[in-house]
Amino acid sequence: MSDVVERRSAAARVLVEGASDRLALEALARRRGDSLHGVEIVDLGGITNLRAALLATGTEGVLGLYDAAEQRYAARVLAAFGIADLEEAGFFGCVRDLEDEVIRAAGPELVLEALAERGELARFRRFQRQPAQRVRSIQEQLHRFAGTAAGRKSRFAADVIGVLPMERMPVPLTRVLDRALASQNDET
Repeated sequence: MSDVVERRSAAARVLVEGASDRLALEALARRRGDSLHGVEIVDLGGITNLRAALLATGTEGVLGLYDAAEQRYAARVLAAFGIADLEEAGFFGCVRDLEDEVIRAAGPELVLEALAERGELARFRRFQRQPAQRVRSIQEQLHRFAGTAAGRKSRFAADVIGVLPMERMPVPLTRVLDRALASQNDET
């Protein structure tokens, strides 16, 4: 019961598909020096849990991120709650997914730098030599590599955010964080 009360007292609740999105938002807030006090980032454990999350806590102060492939689903669920315009409501779509957004924003060199800092560059180089990977672009290789080992996907976007220049941060991520922080300021 207290968990529900705490959730309803947050100025903003940002609903994200999974741990990778949550960690990336937290990393961006740290990089910008933003306090997330009053902002709750909710890991849905998959976009298909969006309806249940909204039924449990309502739509007041709710914002979110979704992947392009999930836009129709997110729009249908939000429409059932009376929300017609995703962006106006504070729901922002990643062109493919968050990993793709950070790879495009960073470019391969900065992603490789993040992999080196994590100690995974040698693994990536071995991965690139696999026959199925040789025909893919480096961006596609990086995207595929992000999801090849347990736990890597959850850290990948946050690691890249850690080395990405501020002016190149992915737009959906900055927009949802800006909206959440604006809601936080409206409450104070």
